[in-house]
Amino acid sequence: MKSPLYPIKFTPILKDKIWGGEKLKNILNKPSTVKNVGESWEISDVEGDTSMVANGSLEGQSLKHLLSTYKGDLIGEQNYAQFGNTFPLLIKFIDAKEDLSIQLHPNDALAAKRHNSFGKTEMWYVMQADQDANLIVGFNQPMNSEIYLKHLENKTLPEILNFDTVKTGDAYFIDVGRVHAIGAGVLLAEIQQTSDITYRVYDWDRVDDKGNERELHIDLALEAFDFNMPENFRVSYSKVENKANAMVTCPYFTVNYLKLSENLIKTNAKDSFIIYMCVAGQVTVKVNGFSTALQTGETVLLPAALTNFELVTDNATLLEVYV
Repeated sequence: MKSPLYPIKFTPILKDKIWGGEKLKNILNKPSTVKNVGESWEISDVEGDTSMVANGSLEGQSLKHLLSTYKGDLIGEQNYAQFGNTFPLLIKFIDAKEDLSIQLHPNDALAAKRHNSFGKTEMWYVMQADQDANLIVGFNQPMNSEIYLKHLENKTLPEILNFDTVKTGDAYFIDVGRVHAIGAGVLLAEIQQTSDITYRVYDWDRVDDKGNERELHIDLALEAFDFNMPENFRVSYSKVENKANAMVTCPYFTVNYLKLSENLIKTNAKDSFIIYMCVAGQVTVKVNGFSTALQTGETVLLPAALTNFELVTDNATLLEVYV
């Protein structure tokens, strides 16, 4: 290594969205001066939105620069062999003040062919939800393209969608090809492949201040749909304190739930970076004499070369993410 690596925090990239609100600013303390902040990109290697280091001796350097400099020491040797100088995950917090559009994402093959991009498999963890707030995931009946297109044409698509009322701690795995939307009043953490490819199929007939509707992607989406997906999108997981509880394991990422009521010494033997998203409480990550504090709504990247570290807290809930 050319210089010691340590637990790295990045400057959040805040996204102004027509459906965004003020929870990212008021609950997660994101530094925003605009009202409609919909997303905080915590760790991003999306072109045009590369994260910049916010702490320590590497402050001001880009994630892309770290990848090209530290390679496998940063993300793991196998990950570097597979992904090269592209960070494989996009990590976000999302605040939906209004309903998001009904949408879905393409798989790797389709995204590569059309957009020279990864697909967009993702997962959600609900951090806070207003009373009766919901998520839309999948359909409420057996589906095919004919039924779907008929409802789309008649502007009755919501009639065939599955609405789930949600609360803090609910988690969902959103595979490519599955229709979905975040409902108004939901604040969540999102883990996804590095991709910004979204196909909107319905946007509640909304218009902007000039009377224009947002672009839809009806034809692109039709080829990306999988109408025969099982209803396996709700994530059930245990919540045993002071140990990693498995939530999601897929080819693109692994996510564990970690509720801490005492300090925990951890060993990373995975040949991967580890990301911690602090979804409640506060924690300090200590390694090699370096301490990094996390509050609710903050994220840290532990390079793969850091194989032993300590999580110091008496009250924190973390999502532990690696590839």
